[in-house]
Amino acid sequence: MTSNPNQSQASAKINAGRFFEDFTLNEVIHHATPRTIGEGEVALYIALTGARQVLHSSEPAAQTLGYKSRPVDDLLAFHIAFGKTVPDISVNAVANLGYADVQFLHPVYIGDTLRTSSTVIGLKQNSNGKSGVVYVRSVSVNQLLQPVLSWVRWVMVHKKNRDALAPETVVPELPEFVAAKALTVPSFLNARKFDTSLTGGTYLWEDYAIGERINHPAGMTINDSDHTLATKLYQNNARLHFDDLMMKSSNYGRRLMYGGHVISLCRTLSHDGLENALTIAAINGGTHCNPTLGDDTIYTWTEVLDKWTFDNRLDLGALRLRMVGVKNQPADTLASTHIEKDGKKSYHPNVVLDLDYTVLIPRKPL
Repeated sequence: MTSNPNQSQASAKINAGRFFEDFTLNEVIHHATPRTIGEGEVALYIALTGARQVLHSSEPAAQTLGYKSRPVDDLLAFHIAFGKTVPDISVNAVANLGYADVQFLHPVYIGDTLRTSSTVIGLKQNSNGKSGVVYVRSVSVNQLLQPVLSWVRWVMVHKKNRDALAPETVVPELPEFVAAKALTVPSFLNARKFDTSLTGGTYLWEDYAIGERINHPAGMTINDSDHTLATKLYQNNARLHFDDLMMKSSNYGRRLMYGGHVISLCRTLSHDGLENALTIAAINGGTHCNPTLGDDTIYTWTEVLDKWTFDNRLDLGALRLRMVGVKNQPADTLASTHIEKDGKKSYHPNVVLDLDYTVLIPRKPL
């Protein structure tokens, strides 16, 4: 049998993605495939999540608040910007571990084109030598080169060569949360005449108390086709979400749901009780505590961690919230996110998301 002389050249053209040993501290990675966002993406996102925040649903409502048109849903913009990073950062991921210091810097509108770049800010090889954790800070800009999003995330990535030397361990120091003074509050946003009849909810900033817990009643079952289509929408090509044959030999035995999509589902479910939360200003930190799989049913509860006002702004305040996603168990039946066994605390096996984020919400008129 004669070998094909072009075979080695053809295989060299395949991008297998980066493994842990391919990352270098402080390198800057410019991600490919800019993405122009259209009406179709917005409609499909609603179809896949049921998102119903009024700012992203109603053009007149958005314009009344000072926006030039209805902005793209915060999380849709984040997922698309995030998806640009996957081929270079996490296509060979074991799991996406967490987020921090996610800041929503400028509204994204239909017709905007997003590009993303990332800087490697930390590396830590795992003790088993089979994988390591990569920390990156990513920034997404629009076609005018205005930064619209920035975030830090850390992801566990397979090693290809287990004999490759471990890099110097560098774990970045990250803020516990984005402080009120660091939040981006659009100067044009005017909530003085906010009409609560547009949302169906009457609760404004003053009506929430620190320590309050809201058990959102609705659940949502998500099947494999839905979460797969959503992840394709975000152009996230991580194999663990798509390659069932590969995942049969994993500890899970099947494909995992993209954790960002779980965030979107929980945000949708949390609408009941937070109807007037206009927009996400920051994601302070988050953990995907346990895997979510097709046919799981997601429930959510929210805890109010803090609340802030802004200098020279009487129309708007901020709520720092903890959003907890639970699978296959209604939120009001689970008292805590953690269980204790043999003196050690760990996440309850049904808790899939623990997210700390901040929203902007109208205040009551004086």
